[in-house]
Amino acid sequence: MRNVDAFAEYTAFDFTAGPYTRKVWRKGTGPAVIVMHEMPNLHPLVLRFADRVAAAGMTVFCPSLFGEDGRVPSKRYMMAQAIWTLCVRREFNAWANGKSSAIVDWLRALARHAHDECGGRGVGAVGMCFTGGFALAMMTEPSVVAPVLSQPSLPISKKGAAMIDASEAELACAGSRLAAEDLSMLGLRFKSDKLVPAARFAMLKDRFGDRFRAIELDDADANPDTPFDPHSVLTWHVIDQPGSTTRSVEAEVIGFFREATAPLAGTAPA
Repeated sequence: MRNVDAFAEYTAFDFTAGPYTRKVWRKGTGPAVIVMHEMPNLHPLVLRFADRVAAAGMTVFCPSLFGEDGRVPSKRYMMAQAIWTLCVRREFNAWANGKSSAIVDWLRALARHAHDECGGRGVGAVGMCFTGGFALAMMTEPSVVAPVLSQPSLPISKKGAAMIDASEAELACAGSRLAAEDLSMLGLRFKSDKLVPAARFAMLKDRFGDRFRAIELDDADANPDTPFDPHSVLTWHVIDQPGSTTRSVEAEVIGFFREATAPLAGTAPA
């Protein structure tokens, strides 16, 4: 799929907060959902998911965080972008040091902007792979009410198997908000995925209890016609047929966003 096809019906704008400026692709109407792409770029299958969120009555904001927008990635391109992002890009933190990435501050500002523009109860946020844990760290921004952690792969070291890329203060804030505001958090992974250790989800379950809803899939649920092992729950490994397990998970995520971001009863939409 070429870029012109992938971004049909999207509009783009540059958003600046702090030291960072990034392009953001926007589509739809209704409450906002931030869709953060996986490694190595904002590729057409991420946009396929975003299209379906927009079609369900929400406004998607797709920030371009790394890589070439719209490119269909190869394994070689993925490896090159991973090395570049891990070793050079200082706004990202991939290591087991109890910190979130600096770019999360920019994402919080984007969530505030999106909520001011679109209204609703709040903003949904989904991170994938490298960005998977960002949605949790973003919860220090009060407008973020529906976090989804799809195959959260950071930190990458064995030391970090039972950790996630968020600080203790961010974890504590998320826990307090989940309970006080009657919110939930979704986590998605394939059970065999070594990039998302079972210990990471066990930690999240222990930390957040029933507020963290884990959806863990078998390899048989993954689309086998991809160049990668089962990993990308909402993109590469979706079996794009009605009734498939991955399409059911996709529908559950979209329904979660719709329910959580809708205006509260008795309030007028923005």
